[in-house]
Amino acid sequence: MQQRLPSFFPHPTHTLSSSPAHFLYSPRSTTASRSRSFNWGQGTISAISAASIATRTVTTPMATPADVPAATAGSEPRGTLTKTREYPLMSRREIEGLIAQGKVVTIVDQFVLKLDGWLSYHPGGDKAIQHMVGRDATDEVTVLHSPEAKAQMMRYRIGRIEGHWRNFMPPIQGGRFRNLDEGGPEMSVTEVKNSLRFSETSSPSDFSSREASPVFDTTNVSVRRRHGAASVSSTTSATEDDDDDDDDDDDKEMDGTAFLDSETRRRIRLDLDKYPGLDDETQSEIVHKYRLLDERIKAEGLYDCNYRAYAIEMMRYTLLFAGMLTFLRWGWYFPSAACLGCFWHQLVFSAHDAGHMGITHNFHVDTCLGIFIADFMGGLSIGWWKRNHNVHHIVTNSPEHDPDIEHLPFFAVSHRFLGNLTSSYYERVMEYDLAAKFFLSVQPYLYYPIMLFGRFNLYRLSWDHLIMGRGPRKGIAWWHRWLEVAGQVFFWAWFGYGIVYMSIPSNWDRFVFVIVSHMFQAPLHVQITLSHFAMSTADLGPHESFPQKMLRTTMDIDCPSWLDFFHGGLQFQVVHHLYPRIPRHNLRETQRLVQEFCNDVGIPYALYGFVDGNKDVIGRLAEVSRQAAILAKCQKVAASHIHGGHSH
Repeated sequence: MQQRLPSFFPHPTHTLSSSPAHFLYSPRSTTASRSRSFNWGQGTISAISAASIATRTVTTPMATPADVPAATAGSEPRGTLTKTREYPLMSRREIEGLIAQGKVVTIVDQFVLKLDGWLSYHPGGDKAIQHMVGRDATDEVTVLHSPEAKAQMMRYRIGRIEGHWRNFMPPIQGGRFRNLDEGGPEMSVTEVKNSLRFSETSSPSDFSSREASPVFDTTNVSVRRRHGAASVSSTTSATEDDDDDDDDDDDKEMDGTAFLDSETRRRIRLDLDKYPGLDDETQSEIVHKYRLLDERIKAEGLYDCNYRAYAIEMMRYTLLFAGMLTFLRWGWYFPSAACLGCFWHQLVFSAHDAGHMGITHNFHVDTCLGIFIADFMGGLSIGWWKRNHNVHHIVTNSPEHDPDIEHLPFFAVSHRFLGNLTSSYYERVMEYDLAAKFFLSVQPYLYYPIMLFGRFNLYRLSWDHLIMGRGPRKGIAWWHRWLEVAGQVFFWAWFGYGIVYMSIPSNWDRFVFVIVSHMFQAPLHVQITLSHFAMSTADLGPHESFPQKMLRTTMDIDCPSWLDFFHGGLQFQVVHHLYPRIPRHNLRETQRLVQEFCNDVGIPYALYGFVDGNKDVIGRLAEVSRQAAILAKCQKVAASHIHGGHSH
């Protein structure tokens, strides 16, 4: 059932054709040449201005909004309706001015989308959209959404761009923007300077499309310049100016901040040496081949779900649950708890599939499946998982933004957590306090013990999400929260009351049953963290392409095909991050195509055995522990110098 949208929403349109000469048409628009004005606070731009508007034709299927094959100019598939609508050609400064006013503006398929009205309706949460403000979100929107969802987003077009788009740093990541009435050139003076020093591979043609504003507030942070981006981050990025820092480090005492900065620069240099360049030509070629690979994957039917494989999954789930009940009836509480833990472990994989619409590819059906699996049978919120996981897929391994690696005070996988980072997801400072200093000093030894009890933290996060109403309260997903609450009540009724309280006689046996069943979740939590904890957390700036970032921050685990049931698709996280909606049982076949793509574009493909991957994770945790110890020494030396200076 389609949700009725408020009257202020833009008129609905159909699906975008892949041809550059096509766009979406609003069926409520009765006159193709109708004049429409857009008031953006700084003057009015007429929708039929001859200087800024080109008419595009949309070829739209009359049935369901689905992928439209590329068509040559002037061609029309059968059974389609051709209409025209005009969109203004928008300059970079106009888009920057909109963002400066707080508008949620992004680029998809060369169209400018203003998503303020969609923000509270987005089933995947608001944070995911906010990370795309000022950026070309074409790849993220395409691979994370069904064609129907993408068509819905395309209702919010207000204009179009021409040529290659150079990403801004989104406001949620610290981006700063100028209002249109502030005037000034298309590029700031700082931007021109940094453009000239960006890299040897940059061409003069790159300069016209770089950001037009300083990006970060310099208060209370160490300011670093970027090559190729007029942005300054609270964490150094790939485009920083090494010349200003390296020469000075040898001549001064290294305090804590200088130590962290030097480590950041070292990490960035390692990635710049290992991965393809960040110039427009290189990244555009990667994106082009990435999209061609997506078409090949579709052509080979790898987006089609293998339902026979799910029949086998269902038999496995049934066997484990029946084993739990049988052993429970016999009074064998340890094996009963083990079966329940294995049941939950396997069940999570299908919840993950449903959350990505990888089972039926229908939003409502897969969402209901996910709620039944996660909430009713597992006591975990699929809504929390979606909100968290969508952000993770967009800003993977970013210490400031990816909630999947934000685990202070217990874990830190990057030295940047030692600097009191602010989490944009949790909207709070992740303080490197006394508790964090203690836990991080022994984190390599605490990793596996904490993994044994990770599920208890997931309960807390799930209830926080549902009680605080952090999910969408409007649109097609408004009722999901209440179905999830019902699922939570059902779970604690059958598990907490029916199994633990009513079926087990003593408190000690109840305690053992709960602990053992949850400890059997440890392999799952190791599998989840294994894919990213040992990979890069460096920020290479806003111009790194989506596929390169996913490949740089994610690893696959090599295992024989007969063990695929144990890993549940999590061993193919590289493939999954590139194409999240590919059904789990097709990931192994897709992996071969992704490896060919990596060889073609020159991006390293991270593939480790399970044991070697675990060694790398422990090694990363140990490395951050050593860095924390060095930081403490630097701070002591700096404090003693300050104290000594005051004593004179």
